[in-house]
Amino acid sequence: MRLLFELNSGDFDPNGTAFVRPSVRAIIRQEGRVAMVHSLKYDYYKFPGGGIEPGEQQEQTLIRETKEEAGLVVLPASIREYGYVHRVQGRKDGSVFIQDNYYYLCDTLPEQLNQQLDDYEAEERFTLEYVDPRQAIGVNRSPDHGPKDQQMLEREARVLECLMAEGLL
Repeated sequence: MRLLFELNSGDFDPNGTAFVRPSVRAIIRQEGRVAMVHSLKYDYYKFPGGGIEPGEQQEQTLIRETKEEAGLVVLPASIREYGYVHRVQGRKDGSVFIQDNYYYLCDTLPEQLNQQLDDYEAEERFTLEYVDPRQAIGVNRSPDHGPKDQQMLEREARVLECLMAEGLL
């Protein structure tokens, strides 16, 4: 899969303890809009997806996480690689967070099922929205998203810009 870009905060000891957490993200398009999870509590947008569990294939994680976070059922035959973002960032405990975020274009069934949110996702009131990509970029780049990591929000904004530049949104 092609590298879209890297995000490196540079605020870490390169010899420090590393916490590695690869993830997948679903790119679901509908009439010029994109399906995103909106945190109503902290007002930011993210692509549906999450961390790859041990023994899980990327496509399995994509299907599971999209159903849990967005209530959407991915059609397995529609899954197509888009690209990945390599993210490296220092953590408050002095360790290094390393994450490759793998983005896939995919289609879903038209109906939305009930979300199956983790506690923090429910507390943030994750809500599926089909949003204009420019709106999501503007929201994510606005100040004050509480404790949310601005690097993660910038990652999502830059992926949206890549999709728009390539005529996919």
